[in-house]
Amino acid sequence: MDEQTTQTSPGATQPIPFKAETRQLLDILIHSLYTEREIFLRELISNASDALTRMRFEMQTDRNVLDPDAELAITITCDPNANTLTITDTGVGMTSDELAENLGTIAHSGARAFVAAASEGAKNLSDIIGQFGVGFYSAFMVAEWIRVTSRSYLPDTGAASWYCTGNDTFTIEPAQKIDRGTAIEIKLKDDAK
Repeated sequence: MDEQTTQTSPGATQPIPFKAETRQLLDILIHSLYTEREIFLRELISNASDALTRMRFEMQTDRNVLDPDAELAITITCDPNANTLTITDTGVGMTSDELAENLGTIAHSGARAFVAAASEGAKNLSDIIGQFGVGFYSAFMVAEWIRVTSRSYLPDTGAASWYCTGNDTFTIEPAQKIDRGTAIEIKLKDDAK
């Protein structure tokens, strides 16, 4: 069993530990950017826009995709009673393996460069966070937990859900989602309402 595998039996999941540099990144984002917490929304919308751009590109070369006629859109909804904010897109989506790769590790050099810049006291980290590919993690500044539910544009793939409280582990499990794209649900901390 490799470190990204979450299935122990059908329907069962077990926590997967973040790599050490991911934990370091989360600590920096949560504590160093605390005064500019609203940047998370800019970063998540930017990621959703990128997913739409990639979908548009895929559709130019291949119409054999899930929901080929779905409108390319980003939707932001909130539920004041549940204290949640959800950013949904109809872009390329992700498989469970892609969720683990893209959200469970920051092995990319850009993330390490961001951690180095933050450690060296770089100014205006909120202005440069998107350049390093770690903007998604900024949502943990305002989140009690984050659930990312996604379904790839590839017709023969199922949906999956990634869940994390910002601590040392995350989980990935099968999900119910019939349409293509990604929904990021954030349970806001009380002081982020």
